Amino acid sequence: MLFVFLKRNELELNDALFLQSTGTCCRKPNELRIVRCKLGAVPHADGSSYLELGNTKVLVSVFGPYEVRSNHRSKIMSESAFINCQYSMAPFSKQDRRTPRPRDKKNMEMTINLHQALKSVIRAELLPRTQIDVMVEVLTADGGNYCAALNASTLALIDAGVPLREYVIACTASLAKGEVPMVDISHLEETLGGPCLTVAMLPTSKQIAFTEMSQRFHVDHLEKVMATAQKGCEDMYKIINNAVRLYFKEIGFPNNFGQE
Repeated sequence: MLFVFLKRNELELNDALFLQSTGTCCRKPNELRIVRCKLGAVPHADGSSYLELGNTKVLVSVFGPYEVRSNHRSKIMSESAFINCQYSMAPFSKQDRRTPRPRDKKNMEMTINLHQALKSVIRAELLPRTQIDVMVEVLTADGGNYCAALNASTLALIDAGVPLREYVIACTASLAKGEVPMVDISHLEETLGGPCLTVAMLPTSKQIAFTEMSQRFHVDHLEKVMATAQKGCEDMYKIINNAVRLYFKEIGFPNNFGQE
């Protein structure tokens, strides 16, 4: 397993160098980066997951549902659960090391965006007067940080047994050479320029939970880039759903739920 992991990183590094030198990429425009995920990565959390999206690595821990803390009593509605999200990046997550700041604007923005997407699927009305903590830590940032964080959060909530309406999955899309739409944008591809679209959707009902554009798209390109991002979400859903099924098959379904 270690050999495969190192070999994969070596291949991705070669692809990145090839992309940097020629402006093209070995990965097809409609092809996701290599995805690896694991549920139950943190033993002491109620639910947790570890997800790799290319070279982007994210660890998520979920605590709860539990009785709401006193410092949040003024914010909670008695009819539903209070969802507390926290997004942070490790000092070593990027090439340039930085000292963590308690109120980093980018982290606060990502926290709000995560909360918006997760709130759309968590059935908070079934958990009155409770609190759910979702703690996201980006270990390595190589593009698609929000997507990896949201997808890992979905896995961690499932592991914690939090009731969800359905999965919420995120993916990015952009334009190569201003014409060809491509999916799942890495950091190197982001630095080459061009607008990037981030989409979080509910793959079963096809509803959009969140969208964000780094730059404005021309109206002639927006539709096909949006379709590419949605297709990426559907492909990611298949991978994540398969990981969930394998995980519960390994640990055993509670009361044989979901067994045919």
